[in-house]
Amino acid sequence: MHKKPTLPEKTCLVCGLPFKWRKKWEKNWDDVKYCSERCRRSKKRAN
Repeated sequence: MHKKPTLPEKTCLVCGLPFKWRKKWEKNWDDVKYCSERCRRSKKRAN
């Protein structure tokens, strides 16, 4: 079982804020780049 302080963390490519591992990203954590659906949708405007 994971403890919250030991969860892996990444930085969102769009907003730059850190976000932690979630159960729904368990199978594709290596491919997750954005903290939210909103950031994923706005990725084109950020480039």
